[in-house]
Amino acid sequence: MTPRERARKQLESRRDDLVALSHSLHAEPELAFEEHKSAAKIADLMDGSGFDVDRAVCDLPTAFTATYGTGDLVIGITAEYDALPGIGHACGHNVNGASAAAAALALAPVADELGITVKLLGTPAEEGGGGKVYMLERGAFDDVAAAMMVHAAPFDMVGMSSLAISAWNVAYTGREAHAALAPHMGVNAADAMMIAQVAIGAYRQQMPPGTIVSGIVTDGGQAPNVIPGRATAHYECRAESLEALTAHKDRVRACFEAGALATGATLTLDDHGRDFADLRQDATLTDAYRASAEALGRTVVVADASTRGGSTDMGNISHVMPTIHPLVGYDCGDAMMHNPDFTRFGTTPGADKALLDGGLAMAWTAVTLAEDPATRTRLLAEVAARTPVSAR
Repeated sequence: MTPRERARKQLESRRDDLVALSHSLHAEPELAFEEHKSAAKIADLMDGSGFDVDRAVCDLPTAFTATYGTGDLVIGITAEYDALPGIGHACGHNVNGASAAAAALALAPVADELGITVKLLGTPAEEGGGGKVYMLERGAFDDVAAAMMVHAAPFDMVGMSSLAISAWNVAYTGREAHAALAPHMGVNAADAMMIAQVAIGAYRQQMPPGTIVSGIVTDGGQAPNVIPGRATAHYECRAESLEALTAHKDRVRACFEAGALATGATLTLDDHGRDFADLRQDATLTDAYRASAEALGRTVVVADASTRGGSTDMGNISHVMPTIHPLVGYDCGDAMMHNPDFTRFGTTPGADKALLDGGLAMAWTAVTLAEDPATRTRLLAEVAARTPVSAR
């Protein structure tokens, strides 16, 4: 029996466990850095399957690693499991996390034969915070030669890029006053936010192609007869590269500063987690994944150079090591990710098949990397020559 056949047989034997995992993650969605149950569900499954599990790694309570094998070629598989506020797993991360576990479990019986170490990395807070970036900075990826994951979507696609992103927690501090008796005694923080939003709206006409700004106001006052002394918001800036993001952020920052200048309020801009880099997918890994997915009967769209998704902290990983982040699809009606309607499709038979196919396609991709002498040599040489991010 070939390594691919053994991996497939292993995955089939764990099908019920993996589908149950996906459904359980979906039923109990948890937000960024609060995924205690979700992380434990995946870590417990790996622990019970003979993996060496380390929990709360990198000073992150909901991060973990699970390793199997002792080979010199370390294959990193990243598991996502955080959800979105109010709409649960409209991100599809229950499928992402279960697919990662599926790939790791499928590879375990062939790890020694292939001379690989399977490393499943539980990465929290992809939807806001950037768990992968923290884990990269703190050494969890230092030994990883190639990294991979799949992301739930309405279709299968390989090779797309993503936008770099930076997020802020915005706060204006003013002074409360009676809105009728003494409005002149107040400093209106909500007006400062309004002026900033108008300035951002005016800036949109001159935004370079590929740049985006979006946000929500999270507090604009408590009573109409009180001048708001505090207003807060959560804003995101996106651009096609980290370099373009820097210039874009400067312009958006100026808009927020305008609100403070016009009203006399005090502005605070705090980073919300780490910046995400644009995604760069490795061509060799992409070709191997596409061939594996198509061998399973899936129809895979190949993205062109202009195709970009949203934003992902997998982008930061891709700037350091060969990485893939393909989409694995299932019928979602006319819903897209981050739409409440997408959530209800996350435990359908189509989603279950997608998580299993995505996991097996990743496992077969790892087999291809390990068995191809040229690719294996390249990956080992690159990881040996790389200065670990944690040591920079």
